[in-house]
Amino acid sequence: MARSVGRFSGEIEYHVIGSGIVPLETTPPPVAEPLPPWFRFLIPSVADLIFMLLLTALTYGAMAPRLLGDAGIGWHIRNGEQILASRTFTRTDSFSATKNGQLWYAWEWLYDATIAGVHNRTGLNGVVFFTALIIAATFTLVFRVCLVRGARLPVIIVFLILSIGASTIHFLARPHVVSWLLGVIWFHILDGANSAKGESVATKRLFWLPLLTLAWVNVHGGFVLGFALLALYLLCALIQYLRSREPERRNAAKALGRLSMVSALSLLASFVNPYGYKLHAHIYQYLSNPWLMSHIDEFRSPNFHGVAQECFAVLLVLAIVGLAGARRKLPLSHVFVIIFAVYSGLYASRNLPMSSILLTLIVTPMLSQSMAQAGDNLQLPPLTRRFFARCEAFASRMGLVEQQFRGHFWPVTAIFLGLLICGRHGRVGSHTLINAHFDDQRFPVQAVNLIDQHGIREPIFSPDTWGGYLIYRLYPQNRVFVDDRHDFYGADYLKDYLKAILLTPDWDHMLSKRRVNWVLMPSGSPLSNMLQLTGQWTVIHEDPTAVLFRRTKPI
Repeated sequence: MARSVGRFSGEIEYHVIGSGIVPLETTPPPVAEPLPPWFRFLIPSVADLIFMLLLTALTYGAMAPRLLGDAGIGWHIRNGEQILASRTFTRTDSFSATKNGQLWYAWEWLYDATIAGVHNRTGLNGVVFFTALIIAATFTLVFRVCLVRGARLPVIIVFLILSIGASTIHFLARPHVVSWLLGVIWFHILDGANSAKGESVATKRLFWLPLLTLAWVNVHGGFVLGFALLALYLLCALIQYLRSREPERRNAAKALGRLSMVSALSLLASFVNPYGYKLHAHIYQYLSNPWLMSHIDEFRSPNFHGVAQECFAVLLVLAIVGLAGARRKLPLSHVFVIIFAVYSGLYASRNLPMSSILLTLIVTPMLSQSMAQAGDNLQLPPLTRRFFARCEAFASRMGLVEQQFRGHFWPVTAIFLGLLICGRHGRVGSHTLINAHFDDQRFPVQAVNLIDQHGIREPIFSPDTWGGYLIYRLYPQNRVFVDDRHDFYGADYLKDYLKAILLTPDWDHMLSKRRVNWVLMPSGSPLSNMLQLTGQWTVIHEDPTAVLFRRTKPI
């Protein structure tokens, strides 16, 4: 067998075995040339481009109407206005015709007050811009965290596109988008401290989690995710302590003690909300109710015929590929988080965004390392090794250049211009750039206009998906019989509601029992068709979206 030793282009020492070229040593990692200060300031980085593309698409582009595709933002705005006006926390309901004055856990009060302030100054344009800003910041932060964790830029881009695609199912102006951002920050702090050794800045950052809890528990019920992650890392720390020996055991004990202290402080901080420990009991009762979990769409398992669900499926396949190709042992904490992300994403559609984000944060560094090591894998053909080596060199240089951009001039400019345009009612000169509104093909805009113009003041029975829109448009003159606050109405009430909507036996019992005189239903819906046949109801208004009925002989 022929054997020779030489140097190729003065960069890589190699030896030839047969017809194959095997590198003996590679050059040091590439070092990017320092960029001029003005260049770093004016030229947008990839992170800047991701932020601006998402912000533009969700504010001015084709994705903007999606943010107002859910009417729940309506009662969030009105509740926030009540909080700002009264300067007190909401404790009882004022929107429902049948449960008015009853105890209501408005656990998203801080978001409600914030979004109401935004709405009062800039209208729905500001609500859409605020939501787009949070979503853009979330996925830009995911990109930056992946880069810091050692992932290569091309791999991050692929995973980020898929995670954004999977998250579009919940691109809505609702408080859960803030929960995504807080979840990314929470995981970065928690995992960074877990990876650090000894006393370091990363471990000290753990004590930011209790402060983060103070905000999260008053913004969205997603704070439960933070405690789930804490429980996983606590379990890993305990296993590490039990398996280690001196002197590592002493360090493991310190890590376990520190994490236990942070967990206890975070738990105490979660009680700093208007309802104290009763909020935790209420959330537990809500999430443990089997009937609600099986009848609320967002808590059902995803249907993989949709684009968002297919993006999540591709992420799962790539995660499996990354795990199969990993040449180093994966930390136990990452194994637990991957299992948790996969299970929660398959369990409920509402979990797809955070599950996708967690998979992206963990798998991208692992897959990037596997691809980098493929260039030195002697079991691969020479051409394949050369391809991976060149890809790694290019990706490494791109990553180094990306980390030099710190000016963020264009994102700041985009935010400033967006705020300016929202303050001018979405107009620039004679051109309207932002025109946020509820779609009249999805919501009963024409029917509600008629209700408002004719001064109808009685409560209106409508689908729960329209309740928030009616509250937004008609409160306090009109109240609703149901909206999407399913935890507030409870399973028994919603069972009666579904009987009427689905025309099951005794379907008219709720309409009579609740003294319903006005019904607003989607055109062509089962209840709408039935009411037109009974002779007990008169059609007051009908359009392609909705039909408004009045009981012929009011109760």
